[in-house]
Amino acid sequence: MFFHWSYLILIPGTLLTLWAQSNIKGTYRRYSQINSSLGMTGSEVARTILGKMGVNDVTVEPVAGQLTDHYDPSAKAVRLSEGIHNSSSLAAAAVAAHECGHVLQDVEDYKFMNFRAALVPAANIGSNLGPMLVMAGIFLSTMGSFSTLIMNAGIILFSGVIAFHVVTLPVEFDASRRALKIIDDLGILQGEENKGAKAVLQAAAWTYMATAFYALLQLVQLLLMSQRRR
Repeated sequence: MFFHWSYLILIPGTLLTLWAQSNIKGTYRRYSQINSSLGMTGSEVARTILGKMGVNDVTVEPVAGQLTDHYDPSAKAVRLSEGIHNSSSLAAAAVAAHECGHVLQDVEDYKFMNFRAALVPAANIGSNLGPMLVMAGIFLSTMGSFSTLIMNAGIILFSGVIAFHVVTLPVEFDASRRALKIIDDLGILQGEENKGAKAVLQAAAWTYMATAFYALLQLVQLLLMSQRRR
């Protein structure tokens, strides 16, 4: 098995990612057990927000799994996981509102959202092919400039992953900002309940930051590996 000291660089990113995952699960679990005073389910929250915002062409649908909630702009559908769609918890209200935040981004032609969508193919290809090409270049180091070309191609491809995660941050933060404002403006949550929604969305934000940080460390690690073999 091939090992290079640069793999140690990934340790901080791994630890942050594990903490972020544990934090979102714990925060979600805590606030999924506290029901809102109005008793609106996640699906009702989403439909209320969309209706108040004048968005009539987006459906709200249940989707299997936990924390699988997302907005699909191509299908014009807000998809809420089973634990959100039918729950009247603070966590359900926060997550449903967050996904509606993405809908409003789509309606307003939010540039960062469009940019992220354009980067999806590059991110999917780069995350798999990028590291493979760098490793291939290392094992073919005796082939001189050809191996360097392969490694450079891998690093360029993986840079698309970094761009995707960097652009994801303002998209997700903006959706959460919109969600908290909408919840407060429409009175969906009352008083201290808003703090619970904010805690859930902040915990989710840490997962995006951890993912971006880990990807950046991966890029540094690939660069160090490629320099070692040149």
